[in-house]
This record gives sequence, structure tokens and C-alpha cells, in this order.
Amino acid sequence: MTHAFRFHQAGGPEVLKWEEVKLGKPGPGEARIRHTAVGLNFVDIYNRAGVYGVPLPSGLGSEGAGIVEEVGSGVTDLKPGDRVAYGNSPLGAYAEERLIPADRLLKLPDGIDDKTAAAMMLKGLTVQYLIRQTYRVKSGDTILLHAAAGGVGLILGQWAKHLGATVIGTVSTDEKAKLAKAHGTAHTIVYTREDFVARVKEITGGNLVPVVYDSVGKDTFLKSLDCLAPLGVAVLFGQSSGSIEPLNLGLLAQKGSLYVTRPTLNTYGAKRENLVAMANELFDVVKSGAVKIEINQTYPLKDAAKAHADLAARKTTGSTVFLV
Repeated sequence: MTHAFRFHQAGGPEVLKWEEVKLGKPGPGEARIRHTAVGLNFVDIYNRAGVYGVPLPSGLGSEGAGIVEEVGSGVTDLKPGDRVAYGNSPLGAYAEERLIPADRLLKLPDGIDDKTAAAMMLKGLTVQYLIRQTYRVKSGDTILLHAAAGGVGLILGQWAKHLGATVIGTVSTDEKAKLAKAHGTAHTIVYTREDFVARVKEITGGNLVPVVYDSVGKDTFLKSLDCLAPLGVAVLFGQSSGSIEPLNLGLLAQKGSLYVTRPTLNTYGAKRENLVAMANELFDVVKSGAVKIEINQTYPLKDAAKAHADLAARKTTGSTVFLV
């Protein structure tokens, strides 16, 4: 028997229950893995709270790292003992061991430890599709990034700087502004006391930006549109402040023939070959040192409820990892 967190109703952190579960042998195309580290992400809160309507009862978490224990029939590129990680899988990472589709698992290269992998897979793969596919950031671009001191933000700031872009980042405190600046953000805006639209206009000399990366949603989205140059792209990849109200698409015409997209990692990484290519690019920038993954908080997996409360209260910065 092994243990895993499950929740039987949507709600606050208190709905998470540490339960004994029985795992069978891996079926065709599956692997059984033993976790060494599990990543915490804001999407875990959305799933637990019922924002995304997960069928219940459910496990939680979609990012982790560990060791392959056993593989099912048809799995040819993994074997017991392999170090692996994943960043987009069926829910169930908050567990000591689990069964998982083998095509979601990525072999870890030497030089990337398990804890680092658990901290970077979902966030790093998210950054890959955001800045290499959804809008391909290029040298000379000036871009706007909300939540620049968050887990995705710290990776995106470094990677975009490595590509030669200038990053403008919004943060809630001076402390977070320092953190973002140390991770590639050239200009920080403390949105609790500054109008980020006015500051973006000032920083860009009125030219505005070709892309805004917005994971905040309700509190920022309409103002994000005001930061875009004509034909600019608003990339909404989260909604930490709540869902956006229905949008009159005529606004996009009025503000300069803008584009809006709501991408997900599950879509970009749906095909195995795409997922592997995305991961290889992520591994390369991390191994080169261009992107440093900093784990600013660790919790025992059993303390998942406390970690959720801290994340929701914006008490965390960068990446948070559960140790198993």
C-alpha cells in the first residue's frame, strides 16, 4: 500500500485528505513511479477549489520527479531505475507512488537533480510554449509579464533576457521587485502603488509592447490590452485573481486589431514528439546556466494543505517543492 492526497469535494485546503491507496501493476503504456519530489503550482489550487470542475473524488498535482519502478507492456523507452520527471499528466502527483501514462514521462539528463526537475517541469514547459511558440520572443522585443516574481515569472524573465528581450514585470511588493530584477526583469512595476499602463507607456516611450503574458486575469486583463501595440498579443495563461468578464470583441478592434489567446500546456504538449522537443529545449537552457531554477520553499508532502494556504496568500516566491 502507498499514500496519496485525494479530495472528495471542492473547497479550501482542508478538503485534502491523506489516504492509503492500493496501486496495481502498470497497464499497457503505463509506468509505476516512486516520487522523490513533487511540484506545487497555482493550477493545483484551481483544481482543488473547483474552478476547473475536476471529476470527484480526485487526486491532485501534475508535476513531479522520481524513479521508474515498473513499466507495462508496450513501453520501450523507459526501464526500472530510470530517473524521470513530468509536467503535464493526469492529476495524481501528490502521492508517494503512482501509475502514469509513460508517454508523459521525460528522462532526466545528468546535471538536473530530482528536486530541481520537480520545481521546473510544469513551469518551465509553460514558459517554453509561451515565449517560443505562442508568441516567439526575439532579440530586441520589449515584453510585459505579470506576476514576475512567481514560479513561471522567474523562469520567463531569465529565458526572455537570454533571448535578448527586455522584460517589464509587475509585482506586488518591493521585495518581489528585487527578486524579479535578479532573474532577468529589466523594469519592475509595483502595481500596488503604480499604474502599470502609465509605466509601460513611459518605459517604452509610448510604443507599448507586442505581447503581454497575463496569469492574473480579472484584475489585470483589460489594462493589459491597453499596454499592447497594434497587432499585439494578449496571452492569458492563468486567472489567479478570478475569471475575466465576458469580453466585447469590438474592444480588440478599437485598441489596435489585437489578438487574445488562452493557451494551455496540455494542448502544446499533447503529442509526445512535441513534449520531448519542448523538454529538451528547457533542459538545455537550465544546464547552460542561462536559466537558474531556485526553490525558495520546501514542505513535506504531508503538509500540502499549509503550502496551498501560503501560495494563495502570496507568501511564496519562485518555486515550491514537496519532498516525499
